[in-house]
Amino acid sequence: MINRLAVIGVGLIGASLALALKQAAVVGHVVGCGRSEKNLQKGIELGVIDSYTTSIAEAVKAADVVMLAVPLGAMQMAFEQIADSVGEHTIITDAGSAKGSVVKIAQTVLGNKISQFVPGHPIAGAEKSGVEAGLAGLYQNRRVILTPIESTDPEAVGKIVDMWQQCGAIIEYLDIEHHDKVLAATSHLPHMLAYALVNYLSNLNDHDEIFKYAAGGFRDFTRIASSDPVMWRDVCISNGDALEAFIEGFKAELDEVSQAIRIRDSDRLLELFSTAKSERDTLIGNC
Repeated sequence: MINRLAVIGVGLIGASLALALKQAAVVGHVVGCGRSEKNLQKGIELGVIDSYTTSIAEAVKAADVVMLAVPLGAMQMAFEQIADSVGEHTIITDAGSAKGSVVKIAQTVLGNKISQFVPGHPIAGAEKSGVEAGLAGLYQNRRVILTPIESTDPEAVGKIVDMWQQCGAIIEYLDIEHHDKVLAATSHLPHMLAYALVNYLSNLNDHDEIFKYAAGGFRDFTRIASSDPVMWRDVCISNGDALEAFIEGFKAELDEVSQAIRIRDSDRLLELFSTAKSERDTLIGNC
């Protein structure tokens, strides 16, 4: 049981966590914290949170668990406000999609309270944002990656594992560097491709007709370009090295496709496309 949960950043991730724990009846009181009072008031109306404050320092007082669900660019400020106010028995966790930058900030700011921090990342999300996007079932059968460091208290890890399992999540562990590399490939790169494609096509002279006749494939591929621009700007800055390496690798792959098209190499095109189809069908399924 979590008697008091502080959710810093009541958007899709934070709101969904609160709703899932409420549905499981394992949380007593949820205090929400954010910059938008309108969003927080909506959270009260929807029953996502029980009270709210715009002060992080105030929100974390007497909390059993603090969930940091803010953009990566806001982590420094959030940890600074937490450091002097959080209790010595409070467990701090986060939902940042790049762990290296978050852990570095936490180690610098938290001091001897670093043992209370359990770095985490739920692999769940959508292009929608705000408290109204919250879904109690968002984490059902979805993976949550934890990246505890050497100084993390094992009991704190256990508490966060239990919290996520109450939401229906599957827990996995990765070291920080490997996590950031994997997520750069599977999450961060696809978002960059979607943003780039929409920007490229929207700058063409006949872009109105292009979007008018866009079929399901285009909508599916570019759906994630509707994601929060602030969040993805911060991802690029926080995980830039890993992401840039994959962007360069993808450019080389695209050049190979372009070359095959240029010389009308049908055999090579068929080989490239068949390999991709086979890999995707095997690893993800034909869906």
